Amino acid sequence: MEKTLKCIRSKIGDFKPEIGIVLGSGLGELADEYCDIAIPYGDIDGFISSTIKGHKGRLVFAEIFGKRVVMMQGRVHFYEGHSMQEITYPIKVMKKLGVSTLILTNAAGGVNPDFKPADLMLITDHINNMGVNPLVGKNDEEFGTRFPDMTEVYRHELINTARTCAKELGIELREGVYLANSGPSYETPAEIRMYKLMGADAVGMSTIPEAIVGNYCGMKILGISCITNSASKTGGEKLSHDEVIEASDKAKDKFKKLVLKVVEKV
Repeated sequence: MEKTLKCIRSKIGDFKPEIGIVLGSGLGELADEYCDIAIPYGDIDGFISSTIKGHKGRLVFAEIFGKRVVMMQGRVHFYEGHSMQEITYPIKVMKKLGVSTLILTNAAGGVNPDFKPADLMLITDHINNMGVNPLVGKNDEEFGTRFPDMTEVYRHELINTARTCAKELGIELREGVYLANSGPSYETPAEIRMYKLMGADAVGMSTIPEAIVGNYCGMKILGISCITNSASKTGGEKLSHDEVIEASDKAKDKFKKLVLKVVEKV
């Protein structure tokens, strides 16, 4: 951790971010538009580079509406073969840098039949179906307690702020429960039927490990999913990552507007 912080601070000087944003599949354009300092993950001690299309792999620092922000332009996923501790390490780094509010975004399949591609969904709660927890192992009391409470991972105050922002912008905002699997295979129709019974509205392969660690570290968390497809197709249609990127591109303008408005109001 000390090597990581020394490496980053040598690039950013006394810049102390207060808001952290993790930009998911196809949503990294925001970091291109607002970029004062960019550090490739490969240049940061302790960071792992992403191998997934749509994840540029840079830590971007910028001042937006007078707020100091650090953005992860792409994330590393559990299914890429890394440990939970490795993929959530950047969240602990953000905490050490001074981040107190964390905005998590992702691309997700719609389980709720009312959702359509390019919808944005506020995450009100989640179901961890990944089979592992990033807090397993020796606890570091410097970051958080051994048994962190998970009653309100996604803060009501931030959810209300996002609702207000969406209303002001004229953006229809869905709300629901996000379920995460380990991936990388998409879900079967039978699994999607099961997730509906469990109360899930959207399904993906990320975000929850970061939310768990951010909550553990005492951060206020907001989660937003871009619904990119129906999670399970019928009639012989196939799911593909290109479809995810296409829907993300379609939604990126309203997504950027919403995130920027939230940053302005936080």
